[in-house]
Amino acid sequence: MSHLALSQVSLTTTVPAGSDLSLRRSVFKARSVNFSDKSWAAVSTLDLKTKSGQLRNKRIVCMSVQQASAPKVAVSPLELDNATEPPLNIYKPKEPYTATIVSVERIVGPKAPGETCHIVIDHGGNVPYWEGQSYGVIPPGENPKKPGAPHNVRLYSIASTRYGDYFDGKTTSLCVRRAVYYDPETGKEDPSKNGVCSNYLCNSKPGDKIKITGPAGKIMLLPENNPNATHIMIATGTGVAPYRGYLRRMFMEDVPTFKFGGLAWLFLGVANTDSLLYDEEFRKYLKDYPDNFRYDIALSREQKNKRGGKMYVQDKIEEYSDEIFKLLDGGAHIYFCGLKGMMPGIQETLKRVAEERGESWEEKLSQLKKNKQWHVEVY
Repeated sequence: MSHLALSQVSLTTTVPAGSDLSLRRSVFKARSVNFSDKSWAAVSTLDLKTKSGQLRNKRIVCMSVQQASAPKVAVSPLELDNATEPPLNIYKPKEPYTATIVSVERIVGPKAPGETCHIVIDHGGNVPYWEGQSYGVIPPGENPKKPGAPHNVRLYSIASTRYGDYFDGKTTSLCVRRAVYYDPETGKEDPSKNGVCSNYLCNSKPGDKIKITGPAGKIMLLPENNPNATHIMIATGTGVAPYRGYLRRMFMEDVPTFKFGGLAWLFLGVANTDSLLYDEEFRKYLKDYPDNFRYDIALSREQKNKRGGKMYVQDKIEEYSDEIFKLLDGGAHIYFCGLKGMMPGIQETLKRVAEERGESWEEKLSQLKKNKQWHVEVY
């Protein structure tokens, strides 16, 4: 196992003179950024062999969730905001980039059905990306359908801003749910049918090498031409990944060229409270930016909709349908990310609401797409 390649980084904030605000720091193991613990600020020193074979190390400083929004965090290099077009497919499947795992952290509680991990990857600044894009991951081993060939690329939505979780432009983060198959007759797990890539990622250790491709995708890019725009974000499960990137850019990072003054409204659907992802971060924004952020959750195993059935994200959308439609009429962007199965229910709900308002959903949807207000990425 190779050691981790990183370079010196410092995290700074703008703190008023005389303020007693300070960053709590502690030495941590590479995988100790704990999102279920409010105090995940940390410092680490990690070693890595450079191309010349010499060791170099880096102190990693991570901002506490409790202090994430006020004051904002300085980021670098600011040149990452200079490009006018997003980076696309810098690395392709035949020539992937070899990156390094920084940390793997389980981010759901014990009662969550299944395991979801937050995975930080060091790309050394060599695979830049924009919020809303995806990385491809090539798991090790042989493709069982093509003997002698590598596995196919699996795409994962990026869960961090272009500056990464350490604000230095050298890492990316993925939100990955471990895919486990249970035999319907025996009820037992069948490892031979488990998801190859998700299990590879969730089982990886700090220092492990990983082959990545990309970045890919333009449909989920965050439009920044109007910093006062409204963004309605709808997710199920790990589909929240790109929105975490959006929200960190809006509320956590001090980006000179982007000062968000609009409304970000997140709808997140998961099974239960223990399944909520990045909840601490989102509630912090809700507290510090009540005029700019709204956060609604649908817990299918704990809440009931108005008809007495399970509460899914489309039911939560229906609760606020009048307001959502008015915002869309005013130019709001609406995003959908998550499992493919989420869209039929959402589309049916939106169609029903439109008809109740005396509108044609087909015409409205056509207009939203024409205006580039409609953004969908499902898998």
